[in-house]
Amino acid sequence: MNIKFTENLNINKNLFKLQEVSSNKICNNCGLVNKSRNRLQSEYLLANESQPEPIQIICKALNVSYKDISNIKLLKKGMTNKSFIFFCMGKKYIMRIPGEGTEKLINRQNEKTVYDVINLQNISDHIIYFDAKTGYRITEYIENARTCNPNSEDDIRKSMAFLRSFHEKALSVNHEFDVFTQIDFYESLFGGNSSYIDYLDTKKNILSLRNFIEEHSRTKTLCHIDSVPDNFLFYREGMHQEIRLIDWEYSGMADPLIDIAMFCIYSLYDETNIEKTIDAYFPEGTSRITRTLIHCYIATCGLLWSNWCEYKHLLGVEFGKYSLSQYQYARNYYSIAQKEIAEIMEEE
Repeated sequence: MNIKFTENLNINKNLFKLQEVSSNKICNNCGLVNKSRNRLQSEYLLANESQPEPIQIICKALNVSYKDISNIKLLKKGMTNKSFIFFCMGKKYIMRIPGEGTEKLINRQNEKTVYDVINLQNISDHIIYFDAKTGYRITEYIENARTCNPNSEDDIRKSMAFLRSFHEKALSVNHEFDVFTQIDFYESLFGGNSSYIDYLDTKKNILSLRNFIEEHSRTKTLCHIDSVPDNFLFYREGMHQEIRLIDWEYSGMADPLIDIAMFCIYSLYDETNIEKTIDAYFPEGTSRITRTLIHCYIATCGLLWSNWCEYKHLLGVEFGKYSLSQYQYARNYYSIAQKEIAEIMEEE
């Protein structure tokens, strides 16, 4: 029996032999790669006598033989990890494989701690297996689910309501996500030699927002940090629509407003859509200081992910428009936040 892969997963240094085969269009909830008509998909045939590490892990975690595993298909490659879907004993599962440089970016023990805290909270997908040393993870596949559409006002409203409900649970762990610490950390990974000629000035501006953030930030609670539309799964269970928030590897204790900022900048929203998203989280309305604080987070998180992208660039991974847009958020929203802070101080 051959176990087939739809794309190179870079596991165990090319254990898989490439073969081109015909395929139909494939589509699923987690962004499975869409194959246009008449295209070919790459499959990797696995010799029975030489099972790669992920297959060995599946066999051990599910207590099955490799012969019970079938229909392995690569999901759309994420920005941090790679994942594939597979069938086993009549059920579908997803296995995550950490991406390039992830061992420096992610503390897997912290991630495991978060999953232990949110387990049984009906917040995330169901974890079957998690290895805090390697980052390998197996979850149950959610049938007929889709990701949040960042251009749908209804999806945004529901996602923000779910996010707020999660924040109001006031869950806690022992580790924090400090955006300023992480900016410095990601900078250290690429050596501080930024592609942007005004990087030092931009960083200086961002750091100047720290006093306002620390003075006005809300009580810290468990935050997702990577609360982007792709991580909100919509699906139906009986007559009810359900939402799950997946991929918690960056999560930690922080001001919950940071999760709103993360949603906005990943979606590449303009000012109008950013304000609409804030309104969706606070349908009752919110204060000027809260809006300014979110604008500060948009600026700081823009620099954060710009630095993250610069490190990934060193590893040969490019994110194109996304990378440049994050740096532009740092520049532009620093100016917006600085002006608003000055006006607030004058009024005081």
